[in-house]
Amino acid sequence: MAQWIGYMVSIKCTDDIGTFQGEILAATNSEITLTKAFCNGFPCSENEVKIRADSIVDLKLIDKQSNNIAQHSTVTIAKPIAKRVGRSVSESGNASTSKSNSFNILSQAKSKPIDIDVKNNVTEGPSNSFKSSTPNRRDKNKGKWGKGWRDEECFGSPLDHKISKDFDFEKNLALFNKQAIWDELNAQKPDVVKQTDKKPLKYRHDENVIATLPASYRQITVPKQDFCEYVTDDGLIIPSISRSLRKKLWETAERVGLTWERRIELIGRAVTEISIQLLGGGHRLNPHNTHQWPTVVVLCGPHKQGAAGINAARQLASHGIKTIVFTVSMDAPVIKKELSLYMLTKNRVLNNVADLPNVGDLIIVALCEDTENPKHYPLLSDWVNKNKAPVLAIDPPTVGIPNITPKFSLLPVLPLPHSSESGKLYLCNLGFPVDVFNEVGIKYKSPFGPKFVIPLHPKDD
Repeated sequence: MAQWIGYMVSIKCTDDIGTFQGEILAATNSEITLTKAFCNGFPCSENEVKIRADSIVDLKLIDKQSNNIAQHSTVTIAKPIAKRVGRSVSESGNASTSKSNSFNILSQAKSKPIDIDVKNNVTEGPSNSFKSSTPNRRDKNKGKWGKGWRDEECFGSPLDHKISKDFDFEKNLALFNKQAIWDELNAQKPDVVKQTDKKPLKYRHDENVIATLPASYRQITVPKQDFCEYVTDDGLIIPSISRSLRKKLWETAERVGLTWERRIELIGRAVTEISIQLLGGGHRLNPHNTHQWPTVVVLCGPHKQGAAGINAARQLASHGIKTIVFTVSMDAPVIKKELSLYMLTKNRVLNNVADLPNVGDLIIVALCEDTENPKHYPLLSDWVNKNKAPVLAIDPPTVGIPNITPKFSLLPVLPLPHSSESGKLYLCNLGFPVDVFNEVGIKYKSPFGPKFVIPLHPKDD
């Protein structure tokens, strides 16, 4: 068996073992030892593989001479010739001729032999390595890859031609007399006939088809205007009224059936609407955001403004907001009914300043009535000033709240001439009919439009 050492062999074994290829290193009657072995096409991790004779199903030998020949073979690869200037498929008589010409070009291409070492799986060229068509720096320096080759390979034609004469921009721009064209356009008269024959405009679904009259900027007038005026976001002028005229307006509304119980509900709703926006609206009052649920503190006095504050606290509580009501006096008759309704919400009612929380998201102040000398609450004002929460005042006095500067103030129906100490003013609608205004001498047209509460800005003189 020694005469077969060095031969390449292919041995097919039983199904559970597989097929082996490799060089015979040693052979006996009982087993064969292979080196550089492959099992089912994959190289074996061991240097030597021993196969027992009883496991061999088929065995094929490859002699040494044929093995040496198979180790080195030559494959010819044709490199196509790039397209040259003036050559195109359209020059051929038909499509079949163009295909045959392309085939002849490829068949006549220069061939370059490449040696493939089967044994070591190495591809060799003239310099024992395969080179791509991309030139390197050394070949460029030797001049092997010239400029003509780059142009022909990339563009199919040389780029040696140059523009012999520069383009004269100033000369060509002078040929275009812009002033004469503008004079001609301005001299043309409008074609009235063509304008009348224009097609009707097409409106979108969100555009108004019916033409509307421009807004009348002063649509509210009062009998005697001796005070300041305000303006809305739409440019409507809102005059301020005096205390006496406002008192007549309340008495007329009470007489026709717009009692205080009706008005207080609308004021509380307006306070709730502004408060929800100041607290963050839907982003803050979200069922999935319970860990940041806001707290509102309402400071109420023993009068109608205080009752309006308690009403607003009850309506805020109906939205799930945590509210705390502080009352200066729990025995005032005007607030007892609203206070009893608020207690049904199970929220806190306090009458001691020391029990007020240190922090809050919003403070609603309804402490003072509109008088020339509003009552001062020093302990409450100190607590408000120490707290960083914004302050919303409900119908504050025109001179402001003593030692408290609200950031926002809500006013009903028509404003009084407020000072700058009242902060940003908002006007709420209480649903008064026009005849109520006419009876007290006010020419009125609603400025609210689609809103229930509108902001007011000082009118510039």
